Amino acid sequence: MRKIYVLLLSIVCVAQAAMAQSGAVQGRVVGGDTQEALVGATVLLKGTSKGATTDANGDFLIQSVPAGTYSLRISYVGYSSPDMPVIVGADGTANVGTITMQAATMMGEEVVVSATRRPEKLTEAPAAISVISSRDLEAMPSFNIGELLNKVQGVEVVRSGVIGVGINARGFNNAFNVKMYQMTDGRNSMLPGGTGLPAGFYNTTIKEDIERVEVILGPSSALYGPNAHNGVINTITKDPRRHPGTTVTIGAGNQDVLSARARHAAVINDKFAYKITGEYTEGQDFRFVDTVYNAALGALPEYDVDFGFKSKRFGSALYFSPTKTTDLILDYGFGQGDNIGVTSNGRNQINGWTFQYLQGRFVSPHVFAQLYSTWNDAGDTYQINARTTNYYTLRAMGYSEDQAARYSKTGAKPGEIGEGSPAIAFPGFIDKSHRINGEVQYNNSFGKLDLITGVSYQRDVAYSRQTYLDDAAGDIILSQYGVVAQLEYAITDKFKALGAIRYDNHDNYGAQYSPKAALTYNALKGTFRATWGSAYSAPSIQFQEFYLNNGALAILGNGAGLTIRNTETNQTRTIDKLEPEQVQTFEFGYKGTPTDKVFIDLSTWYSKSENFISPLTAVTPLMGKEKVVLKGDKDVTETAANALNYYLTYLNYGDVDSWGTDLGINYYLNDFFSVGAKYSYFNSNITDTDNLDNDANGDGKVSVSESSLNAAKHRYNFNFTARDLFNKKFFGSVNVRILPEYDFYSGVQIAARENQGRRVAPYNYNYGPLGGFTSVDLSAGYKLKEWMTLGASVSNLFDTAQREYVGSPEIGRLYSVELRFDLTEKLLPNLSVLNGKY
Repeated sequence: MRKIYVLLLSIVCVAQAAMAQSGAVQGRVVGGDTQEALVGATVLLKGTSKGATTDANGDFLIQSVPAGTYSLRISYVGYSSPDMPVIVGADGTANVGTITMQAATMMGEEVVVSATRRPEKLTEAPAAISVISSRDLEAMPSFNIGELLNKVQGVEVVRSGVIGVGINARGFNNAFNVKMYQMTDGRNSMLPGGTGLPAGFYNTTIKEDIERVEVILGPSSALYGPNAHNGVINTITKDPRRHPGTTVTIGAGNQDVLSARARHAAVINDKFAYKITGEYTEGQDFRFVDTVYNAALGALPEYDVDFGFKSKRFGSALYFSPTKTTDLILDYGFGQGDNIGVTSNGRNQINGWTFQYLQGRFVSPHVFAQLYSTWNDAGDTYQINARTTNYYTLRAMGYSEDQAARYSKTGAKPGEIGEGSPAIAFPGFIDKSHRINGEVQYNNSFGKLDLITGVSYQRDVAYSRQTYLDDAAGDIILSQYGVVAQLEYAITDKFKALGAIRYDNHDNYGAQYSPKAALTYNALKGTFRATWGSAYSAPSIQFQEFYLNNGALAILGNGAGLTIRNTETNQTRTIDKLEPEQVQTFEFGYKGTPTDKVFIDLSTWYSKSENFISPLTAVTPLMGKEKVVLKGDKDVTETAANALNYYLTYLNYGDVDSWGTDLGINYYLNDFFSVGAKYSYFNSNITDTDNLDNDANGDGKVSVSESSLNAAKHRYNFNFTARDLFNKKFFGSVNVRILPEYDFYSGVQIAARENQGRRVAPYNYNYGPLGGFTSVDLSAGYKLKEWMTLGASVSNLFDTAQREYVGSPEIGRLYSVELRFDLTEKLLPNLSVLNGKY
């Protein structure tokens, strides 16, 4: 017993001696632009596992630090990431005082979080990542933030109208593009249920509440899960403690555009803060009446198209800090829109589509957890082509204008319109789908080793009542869960290695693995990186279960496989069911500032895709002798019968290889002016019409629609930017975009050289290739007062005819003017109630 006592006493003495040889580091971090505390800044002692996060006052304390000399690194998004020396004594606290972080002025100085899910300098991230900051957004006097993505390296942005923006990367775009995974504050912000499409015009976030947008290109499933196979767009909103006050913006432009937006945020006390946002925007899109193919009536102009658009958005969030280092955040968002949407089978008149979410988050230095629900309602949305066919069919049968107008939209049962009247299909959609997501993530540092691990769960419930999904048996429910682990090790001060692996289990597709590996080396004031990643895309519920029969053609989901029978020979052939698309990408890049005035961003990549998911593709010849008789083991001979024996579905290609290079150079002339140039190249073996691996529909030949890149091989962008002129009151930019022409195929939508200016049944009218233009955009702003800024912008300055998307109008000149009021206690002392103290 005495020996045990002596041993314990020895251990205590050694521990006390060790503690006596350690100290602490404390200080405060503020922003140089506002001199206000930076809440949640990450403070690390490089080369150790010691660190802390700043509290609501910007203070931090790192305890139990062994005596010695260290380099202190502070990271905060939107600010440069300084390193500073600190000496820790044997038994004292090193007080570094107040550290002022300056807003990043050069791209390479910024801190990002999306590449590895922890703060790191942009130039050191092991991924092709770009940033749109709140400063960039403030310099763009327009409600449509998608316009700024045109300036992001490697991103392909197409406009389908005044407000319609499609976002893609690395080719193979289509009218139902889900290749770019979109997030907001760590939340999956894609539409739930059947479509899985980006929320787009129905999103809940207003421009004034965006802190930054981080765009990652390449496979990202290792950290973010299914469908992050082409990249991730992560929108991060403003923390009310960092950005208190009230902002009101009013704007107007041609096409009858009016927009009003407001954001109010306040700190109640050291425990509570909140924010509220809202927007109303309306206008008229460019007029464009597409054609609709009907077997009996031929080419028909779309009937009763409404070119008006409007959106309503509302958001609110409550921040609660039970301790100095933890936050509980509850937020809700509502978005609703009316506009015209382009699909693979024509266009939709979208009326009152509503998108909502409710999210709860727990945030601490080492644990992040969230639980949220997302749901939508299609409102009074309907297919324009289906309604058009209904209308002209009724008119041809002798029914009145009023009858045709009414029943073309509502549908009719046999005899409902009058004795002997036919059945008229309902052209609308019911979509009241919803999704539940949960996630827990843990991160920590152990000396030179950084660890991130987590689990996630997603449950989709698709609800259409057979208006576009094959859900006669009830709601379609799909669940998936995932587990991820990522390790990053500093081999030397300049050389790091990263490895990650994710396991997902999908109800329909079982186990899926998404590994990633990266090596980075710091040199030339930047980082060289070599990465390899593998990711997968699970076909959306729509691709698996779509069902549409408008009498002229049938679109069937391919989640169970299809059987096609020849009506003359009675022979059958099968179409294999859809499998997840797998992609692995090898990438080499450099991002850095080799001189004080130049920022270079280079990425060159090569990808191999297996089970490449096609656009909507015909699997039987028009007016042929074949028809689909089975979907899986379900007999669909009667329900899928159509007049043209024409069937379309989604298919897997055998193998598709693609490759490309993205190069961006920014030169900073001085503190006020910069010029930049970006170039992207893209190509693929999908263009090889002799490679039968690219024969998607198995007809023994590779058609032009099966071999289309759906993207330009070359893209160019040049810009000139001026900031902080005339005593920091003026800012402006000139942007030049050059987009060569290219062919585009997606279902019945075609925009190509072949058959240009013609209709080839059953395609819509072919207006010719997309692109083939140079566009010049201007924007400028001036601070009339510290709290009032006037901005104006013109896109397509020379009114060049710009066709960017199928089923869409030519985009002409667009201009807008905005007046923004930034009302804070600091700027308007008499309005102190705005900071939430009263």
